[in-house]
Amino acid sequence: MLKQQKAAILRRFPLVLILKTSRPDAVVEPLRVKLDPGATTSGIALVNDRGGEVIWAGELTHRGWEIRTALAKRRAARRSRRSRKTRYRACRFANRRRSSGWLAPSLFSRVRNLLTWVKRLRRWCPVEAISQELAKFDTQVMQDPSVSGIQYQQGSLAGYEIRAFLLEKWQRRCAYCQQPSARLQVEHLIPKGRGGSDRLSNLVLACESCNITKGKKTAQEFGFAHLMAQAKAPLAGAAVMNATRWRLFQELQAMGLPVEVGTGGRTSYHRAVRQLPKVHWVDAALVGASTPEHLHLRHIRPWQIVSTGWQSRQLCLMNRYGFPRTRPKQQSLAQGFRSGDMIRAVVKAGIKTGSYLGRVAIRASGSFNITTEKGTIQGISHRWCRLLQRRDGYSY
Repeated sequence: MLKQQKAAILRRFPLVLILKTSRPDAVVEPLRVKLDPGATTSGIALVNDRGGEVIWAGELTHRGWEIRTALAKRRAARRSRRSRKTRYRACRFANRRRSSGWLAPSLFSRVRNLLTWVKRLRRWCPVEAISQELAKFDTQVMQDPSVSGIQYQQGSLAGYEIRAFLLEKWQRRCAYCQQPSARLQVEHLIPKGRGGSDRLSNLVLACESCNITKGKKTAQEFGFAHLMAQAKAPLAGAAVMNATRWRLFQELQAMGLPVEVGTGGRTSYHRAVRQLPKVHWVDAALVGASTPEHLHLRHIRPWQIVSTGWQSRQLCLMNRYGFPRTRPKQQSLAQGFRSGDMIRAVVKAGIKTGSYLGRVAIRASGSFNITTEKGTIQGISHRWCRLLQRRDGYSY
């Protein structure tokens, strides 16, 4: 269609085409955006509910951990300057007010990333519904919706919730030999016969061989003393999802489209029945009860999308002692280009003759740097550059 000039490229990353001629006879079928939110990587899929075809899929890597690290460094630098009584504004802890539903920047960035991509897909495709995996399955509530209190915590099926937590924490591997196994057993670091408890901080997953070999030894006696501290560490990923899932659900509802919610148990069932691999974009395509019986996804090559942010808010670069080593940032636009834009430069003369594809770093002089897969090419004149796509805060 591109060669015959029946279509044009609307966007390159990801690739979106737009027809040049109208097709009033064409049947446009509605699509569904399906989301599998994750603490580090989220899966996104566009599915045709009627035909069962996966139109597009992507895996979005968040930068929440980077934001948390950056804020911690800023907090430490400000505290250090206050303690040295250098010239700096006073702290404002006392007069801060947080709005209802406030989320930390590192958490809210995950929600915003997914909302951004849902809005983009709505702009490019006839999206009429949304599906979101909202929670892990809760077998106690499934058996008796009215169960609560001590029955909920000590019921006959409480072990399933504990096992689901341990599978997530230990990444479905034996804590001792690190081998993945389909038949992992819940094991006590300190055996109950020697004073151990059933608290989560005393439980790990072990394969049958390691469990038998360990016997009545403690983890320290078995040569794995470091597991005691690791078992007490909180499951950061689960905490992130618990803090953001309902906020994401509320924001999706505000878009005015019907939002279907699914559970991790249903997603796992769909994946097992279809014998599909456990990857983020496949899980996204399987979210919810609306998943078609026959799903066509063999032809899909998922986009790998990484959230990079727009630009640094830091005014200038510092040396290791914290003093500025560059001039403050000047203009962000030169010869119609901005730093971070995706460009193609075809140099036809000089020692740098060739074609370069990558992201540009501008200079006011018009001599740019281009970061490609093979490295950074310096000193490329703006005359050879052609814009492919404006920066959008993501790399592909």
